Amino acid sequence: MTDSITAEQFTEIAHTIEREVGKMIVGQADIVRQTLVTLLAGGNALLEGVPGLGKTMLVRTLAQVLDCKFSRIQFTPDLMPADIVGTNILIEDDAGRRRFQFEPGPVFSNLVLADEINRATPKTQSAMLEVMQEHSVTVAKSTRKLDEPFFVLATQNPLEMEGTYPLPEAQLDRFFFKLNVEYPSVQELVTIADRTTGIDVPQPQKIANGSTVVAMQQLSRGVPIAPHVTEAAAKLVRATQPQDAAAPDIVKRYVNWGSSPRGMQALILAGKIIALLDGRYNAAVDDLRQAAPPALRHRLILNFEAQAEGVTTDKIVAELVEAVLE
Repeated sequence: MTDSITAEQFTEIAHTIEREVGKMIVGQADIVRQTLVTLLAGGNALLEGVPGLGKTMLVRTLAQVLDCKFSRIQFTPDLMPADIVGTNILIEDDAGRRRFQFEPGPVFSNLVLADEINRATPKTQSAMLEVMQEHSVTVAKSTRKLDEPFFVLATQNPLEMEGTYPLPEAQLDRFFFKLNVEYPSVQELVTIADRTTGIDVPQPQKIANGSTVVAMQQLSRGVPIAPHVTEAAAKLVRATQPQDAAAPDIVKRYVNWGSSPRGMQALILAGKIIALLDGRYNAAVDDLRQAAPPALRHRLILNFEAQAEGVTTDKIVAELVEAVLE
């Protein structure tokens, strides 16, 4: 693979990646696509779903298809920051001289699965989120850059909240997309059983490598976007603020705080990538509609009334899109 690609190559490679990952992941085409969009945008994803829905398999398969290094970190309350970023250890050479040597942690990989991130203490969560933001690790005043591409997919289990440390809203905002994994249908369960309990297990093929992903990330940022599309994204994000005059009634009634400017950045970048996946080299308002739910659902802070009446952020985002983008 070369270090530069065309829009046509981008579309072909991305569709092939989706197809190969789909050999292992059943019935989650939207999740696969949104995960790929997050990776190509240079962001990180938060995946929420009950155990056993293939979250680990998704990242492992994606790493296999992209021929990238994969690591998994199982977050627990006793996990320390040094356990994930690495630490200096004292070693002795053959001559008896002692020195400190850096032992890298599991974040020194390309694709990292942060499993059940809400089970770790805030101190460890902060260390992980700093790595996600900076793409570097600082230990004993020495900063080490991580290899690109670097992508973190963090998972949360929505069922067991006892003994967990929910991510603060400011930390949630650092995730490019939040993806909700739905339970499979009967037919999808049958397909899962057929693929995983027989002798022949599907084997995804390697489609690209790290340099290809970096080239795709660079190309996606160069996709042109018309001023009226950028303005539509700005109006959508601005309408999430309950104090704004243009905010719909549902926002004024149920939302305490709206999206930060990061929501705007996610909408624009995702819109560009969705356009490329659709074979177009310009982003449109329709692309913003597709990007809005995963880009905004974790950036709206609802009030008590919304929780009491069972109003979800997805419902609010859906009405926002209809009111603003129509």
